Amino acid sequence: MTVKEVRIVSDLSAEPAHETVREVCIDTPLGVGAAHETAGEARANTGLSANSAHRDVVDSSERLEAGCTGPCLADKQAAITTAAISAIANRHPCFAQGKPNGKGRIHLPVSPGCNIGCRFCERSINRHEQRPGVTAQHLKPAEAAELIADALALAPELSVVGIAGPGDTLASPYALRTFCLIKEQFPHLLRCLSTNGLLLKDRLPELLEAGIDTLTVTVNDIDHVRLAQIVEYVIYEGRRYTGTEATKLLVAKQLAGIKAAAAAGLLIKVNTVLIPSINGEHIGSIAQAVKQAGAGLYNIIPLLPSAKMAHLAAPTCRQIDAARQAAEEHISVFRHCRHCRADAIGIPGGKDIGEQLYLRRNLSGVRAATVQANTFSHG
Repeated sequence: MTVKEVRIVSDLSAEPAHETVREVCIDTPLGVGAAHETAGEARANTGLSANSAHRDVVDSSERLEAGCTGPCLADKQAAITTAAISAIANRHPCFAQGKPNGKGRIHLPVSPGCNIGCRFCERSINRHEQRPGVTAQHLKPAEAAELIADALALAPELSVVGIAGPGDTLASPYALRTFCLIKEQFPHLLRCLSTNGLLLKDRLPELLEAGIDTLTVTVNDIDHVRLAQIVEYVIYEGRRYTGTEATKLLVAKQLAGIKAAAAAGLLIKVNTVLIPSINGEHIGSIAQAVKQAGAGLYNIIPLLPSAKMAHLAAPTCRQIDAARQAAEEHISVFRHCRHCRADAIGIPGGKDIGEQLYLRRNLSGVRAATVQANTFSHG
């Protein structure tokens, strides 16, 4: 192995750190975008997965409005997304449009590595912090499938399996391997994947084969100069890119991936970390761009000053509200994010049974210790 290869492996072992948010700035009750009804109910009652329901809406709309272009096309695409969300309403606790639906989710921490370096990244492996990017331990795909069975026995209200890290889900093979097991063993559960989008288009056929229903893509800016202040490097096809060369590549890959995934029928939410001094005045243009690419929902995550951005100020509630208003001119805004741990299990905002299950199973013998390293959350 060459020195360069060693460096790449080292970078990919880092796990993306998640941003926490001051609770006072989080809208309650649980909120926007009831895109999804419990996978068990909807799939059992209709026989449709989330993405197949979306494709049916797309196909129907295309038959009715063939040849629509310009503003008409934008209106049609918005109608398609709204109809698709309604088609699986109440199936996903994160898209309940302000109406708690009693449905839960299980997050599986199976993706340890990341392929981009965000300057605010900070991870922790422990059992006490309540924020994204934190997990008690990493799981192997087979262990994750076993955990689902145990979780359903304790919490039958679980309807969604999500994988949001702690690293990037597409930077290693483990997330998609896990989803394939879930598709086979728990076909009634909705499958939700989060990614930074670098490999989204490249690996889209694998996502579709694994039966991914909903997708979250983190897009922190569409201007490569500003984004270079946020993203330090990108690793793509074995090469490490830095500066604007890295961010030009990342933005192009993200938008192309969103466009391809939307065309394939996936429901897409985009996350943006709000960093007032960098992208705070540009949230509207970011929201517009991802909407045009095919996203249906948008979530603004306030920066948690840490790592190489520890010196920056966290956004105020007024800045968060202004950013949301700017985004809402272009796309539906997701306001109730609970910024869950990467191993969260239960109903968001309610009792989390993750610690109970991990302590009981002790799947990999990892003791409760705190470990710090660079990482980033896509969830």
